[in-house]
Amino acid sequence: MPIRLAVLALWRHPARTLLALLGIAVSAALLLDMVMLATGMRENFQGFLMLKGYQLRVAPKGTLPFDSDATIDSATALVAAIARLQGVTAVSPVLGAQVQTASPVDSNVSAFTLGLFPNVQGDYELLRGTDLSDSTGLIANDRWLAATGHVLGDTVLLAVGYDPQLRTVVGQRRLVVRGVARFFYIAATQPTLAVQLPVLQAMGGRERRDRVSLVMVKAADGVDPEVVRARVEKVSARVSAISLEGATSAVEQRLGYFKQLALVLGSISLAVGVLLVTTLITIGVNERAGEIAVLRAIGVAKGSIVRQVVTEGVILTGVGALAGIGIGLVTARWLERILSDFPGLPATFHFFVFQPRDAAIALGLLALAGMLAGIYPAWRAASLPIAGTLRREAVA
Repeated sequence: MPIRLAVLALWRHPARTLLALLGIAVSAALLLDMVMLATGMRENFQGFLMLKGYQLRVAPKGTLPFDSDATIDSATALVAAIARLQGVTAVSPVLGAQVQTASPVDSNVSAFTLGLFPNVQGDYELLRGTDLSDSTGLIANDRWLAATGHVLGDTVLLAVGYDPQLRTVVGQRRLVVRGVARFFYIAATQPTLAVQLPVLQAMGGRERRDRVSLVMVKAADGVDPEVVRARVEKVSARVSAISLEGATSAVEQRLGYFKQLALVLGSISLAVGVLLVTTLITIGVNERAGEIAVLRAIGVAKGSIVRQVVTEGVILTGVGALAGIGIGLVTARWLERILSDFPGLPATFHFFVFQPRDAAIALGLLALAGMLAGIYPAWRAASLPIAGTLRREAVA
């Protein structure tokens, strides 16, 4: 009965109610997006770090992977020692370097290049073509192909350490474009290549001989990655082993302002929703003051009046929140496309990740807001003086 009466009361002014629902839906959409932003970054980051199952990253002491030009020397011995550790099932060494396409047409195109072993790599997903089967091939992303105009099957001359003034290089090699891939951890706007690790080490000369930028380590099922991390760090004092939690904490520190932004905007949207519902219900109570006084005069309890008014607020908020979920998902996709161009972000990183829990949190907050928004007008309705209100309404 209270629900039916609440719906009838709200529908007395359909235009006003619909406008209020639209405003609540927009507030709900913003709140949902901010909840997705605050919780989605951490879970998405952990998810894409585990795309190939590697839980640990081994980098030069005191650095993050590819955070600087620092490399690990004596890489062959280090990789072999890590592979022998108990609980380790796979080890993937990776070397990073800037490589220029050394040709008269596209010599200005610089690409970040990964040297790796294709059978244990955890850095890319092959989209077209074939993988690195020998030392003569390379894998490219679509960005590099668009920048250079090359296609699958082309033979290109790549150079490391190119000096544009002296026109000298440290090393160069002709390679064939074998495949096109999506690189997980490289910015989507960055032209990127991958070659076999010995090829890139040889092209880099003495500075990169038997060196790698990082080593990815996969722990066996049922083995605590933290235990493996401690074992890896005992192998060499020159390296730091970074676990999933450690990498996530480091990234959260760098992207912490996004969470702060989400908290501020989410709080504002929730406050706007509360004010909107409170204002609308209060106006409705003032318009129905005479009816409420009559109900009180014929014996309707204050509690019934309070429940009736609070129900109106909950219904208004609930319907607006359900509509806001759809709006929020659409705006999240739009914002994702804008933020995807943020400098340095990996191609597989997403700011907004929808989970049912996020929708439940947003709906729960709005339902609570609806109840709180109905408290003031409910108290006002229950506190109306019966005789004075009836006299005033009769004169009016």
